[in-house]
Amino acid sequence: MAVKTVAVIGGTGMIGKSLVQFLIADPEVETIKLLVRRPMEKPHAKVEVKLVDFTDRESVQLALEESEVVFCAIGTTQKNVKGNNELYRKIDFDIPVLAAKLWQEVGFTQFVIVSSIGAAANNKNFYLQLKGEVEEALIATQVPSLHIMQPSMLLGLREEKRPLEGFLQATMRFTSKLFVGSWRQYRAIEGATVAKAMLQAAKEAKPGVHRYTFDAIKALAEKGI
Repeated sequence: MAVKTVAVIGGTGMIGKSLVQFLIADPEVETIKLLVRRPMEKPHAKVEVKLVDFTDRESVQLALEESEVVFCAIGTTQKNVKGNNELYRKIDFDIPVLAAKLWQEVGFTQFVIVSSIGAAANNKNFYLQLKGEVEEALIATQVPSLHIMQPSMLLGLREEKRPLEGFLQATMRFTSKLFVGSWRQYRAIEGATVAKAMLQAAKEAKPGVHRYTFDAIKALAEKGI
């Protein structure tokens, strides 16, 4: 399936930046609506930068109009929200769920999002519980084609400096190769690989709800090479 007009939420993070570059390079993609909370320079002629108030339903709806696919790679950290879980939820839950709820009004039929391995609404870990709640809320919107990426640790460069994560990335590049059997899903993966998989999932346009862990993400990404 050719994907001509897409919207990207969270296009300034590790995965989002890679995704935008893949979309720019794809000759089938004509328009990329980049929904942002702060002003930024237009990175390419294909890109339309949409400054959005994500607390305003109409603002989000107008930015998404005419999109066939919505990609969501938005996410924050405890550091960025200074330990405020309510603010964390407003970003990681409210934004993607509001966007997905608009599918009938806007007309898009596919929603592709980055979640996490271990996501479950009954998980005692705040982050994994929140991701699980997001997944359940997205499924409840009944968007015709929902693709949920569930990577483990992401490998790649971030603008935000995270010294501990840098150390863990270096360690996981080697130790995660030892994860076999059911543990394979916990292997670290490049953020760019997840981005490639997101684009390929949108092109395949399979109806229903689909979750992808390490092996499935790698397989999708390789199809798109």
